[in-house]
Amino acid sequence: MNRFVWGYHMDAKNIVALVTGGASGLGEATARAFVAGGGKAAIFDLDEARGQQIAADLGPAAIFCKVNVVDEASVQAGVAAACAAFGLVNVAVNCAGVGTPAKVLGKGGLMSLDFWNKVIGINLTGTMNVIRYAVEKMAANQPNADGERGVIINTASVAAFEGQVGQAAYSASKGAVVAMTLPLAREFAPIGVRVMTVAPGIFETPMLKGLPANVQEALGKMVPFPSRLGRAEEFAALAAHIVQNSMLNGETIRLDGAIRMQPK
Repeated sequence: MNRFVWGYHMDAKNIVALVTGGASGLGEATARAFVAGGGKAAIFDLDEARGQQIAADLGPAAIFCKVNVVDEASVQAGVAAACAAFGLVNVAVNCAGVGTPAKVLGKGGLMSLDFWNKVIGINLTGTMNVIRYAVEKMAANQPNADGERGVIINTASVAAFEGQVGQAAYSASKGAVVAMTLPLAREFAPIGVRVMTVAPGIFETPMLKGLPANVQEALGKMVPFPSRLGRAEEFAALAAHIVQNSMLNGETIRLDGAIRMQPK
C-alpha cells in the first residue's frame, strides 16, 4: 500500500496528479491550479521546452515528462516517473487533444483515413491509454474514509453533442469520451476510483488566441452568458472541485456558458 492517505474528501494538498497536454491551455492551467492548492503535478506533453519551463516555474511540486499519449511505452514511462517522483498518483486529467477540422467530402476531395485515425488516436485512444496505466497505479493506493483511491477527469467538448460541419472526426472522438465515462465509472467503482468528463465550450486556448481580436470577440458573443470565451482557469477550477467532491462520478459536465453550437 502507498503511504499517502487523504481525509474523507480528497484534500487539495494531497493531490498527486498527472495532466496530459499540461504544457499549454487547459492542461497547463489545471497543473498550475493543483500545485497552487498545495498538490503535486506531473506535466505530460510533447513540448519539452515549454513543459520544462512550467515545471521549473512550479518548483519541486511539479515534474515534466515528455509523453506521447498514443504510445504505450511513453505513457507507461511517464506514469512510472510520476510515481517515482511523488510516491503515487491519485488524479489523472486528460487534456491532450487535437481539433483540426476537415469535411468528409471537401473541396480537396475525400477526408483521408490517416486524418481520421490521427484525431481518433489522440483524442480517444490516447485518453484510454493514459486511463489504463493511471488506474493500475491508483488501485494500489491507500483508500480514504470513503474508500476512494483516485479520480480520473477526461476532456470532451460541446462538439460531442452539437458537432459542426467539418467536425465529424472531432465530434466522434469526443462523443466516445463522453460515452465511456459511465461504464468506466461503474467498472472502477469497486476499487474506489471515480471517472468524470468535462465538456468545454469555446475557450481561450492557444489555437483561439492566435485568431484576430475581432474574431475572438465574435466567438465570445455567441455565448449566452457570460458572453465571452471561457478561461482556462475556469476549467482548472472545475477540475479541482471534481477532485474534492466525492459524489461527482460517472457524469459529463458542460462548461460552456449555455452555448449550443450552430451547424456551422
